[in-house]
Amino acid sequence: VATYWPEFAAKGKGDIPVSWLLCHKAGLVDTEGALTYEQMLDWDTVVAALADSTPLWEPGTQHGYHAVTYGRLVGEVVRRVSGMSLGEFFASEIAAPLGLEFWIGLPTSEQARVSQLIPMAPPEGLPMMMAEEGTGGGDGSAPAGLIEMLDMLLGPGNLAGRALAAPGGAARDQDIWNDPRTWSAQIPAANGVTNAAGLARMYAALVGEVDGTRLLDEHTLNAAIEPQVEGPDAVLVFPLPFALGFMRHSPVSSMLGNRSFGHYGAGGSVGLADPDRGVAFGYVMNQMHFGLAGDPRTAGLLAAVDACVA
Repeated sequence: VATYWPEFAAKGKGDIPVSWLLCHKAGLVDTEGALTYEQMLDWDTVVAALADSTPLWEPGTQHGYHAVTYGRLVGEVVRRVSGMSLGEFFASEIAAPLGLEFWIGLPTSEQARVSQLIPMAPPEGLPMMMAEEGTGGGDGSAPAGLIEMLDMLLGPGNLAGRALAAPGGAARDQDIWNDPRTWSAQIPAANGVTNAAGLARMYAALVGEVDGTRLLDEHTLNAAIEPQVEGPDAVLVFPLPFALGFMRHSPVSSMLGNRSFGHYGAGGSVGLADPDRGVAFGYVMNQMHFGLAGDPRTAGLLAAVDACVA
């Protein structure tokens, strides 16, 4: 990483390869210091804080889901190599050729189309939690967010809650995801805005040609989806098989078969593809459900797709 981003070498990070960013081995699930919401919106502030942070574990010795920092870490490498921000690179190299309604950094002209996220209710069997004062509805009466629920289940300071609230706790308030300032910023891994068709079309172009465009050739795709980690995730606790940027099909990240790959999002969204059957899938929603790897909605839809293309 430091070959492209020299400042990243600080505090023992000089030998981290780019592949460890892609498969969550770097140990940078959060910044070392606290950041405000306004600081979170500024790209240079966040990447400088990450470069100046000490890894939470010896890089390469274990893996743990870099839920929000992932996009800034990989995105800064892209920026140093290409000269474009990740949002600009995505727009030029992926969204435009495929005609996607998909943005990392939403234009003001598109903001009226955004569906507001609806806070999740606790999973069945857990007591209703009320949001802290100043979150949710702002009066303490709204359902708690995913971070609060993780704090209840795993204890305050758990790495999962910290990773989702990164950088520096700036994303702890769930209301920020309904703020137009958040939509307009470039927070890859957390604020991509699209619809289900756009998500599915992007994944389709990873496994085949879509109207003359293929994003990865077969050799690159096979390398990208090769699992890189095994065993329990240091952040999410359960074993989640990450490849180079993608989740792989597993008992805890069910997709469409053995070689299928993709990524789940907080609340239930998912995009994926099965290279063997040549099928891609996208599901987005605004009603958040508890979980980081799908819920009954995605399970039912994927089962239906699986039956249709068997």
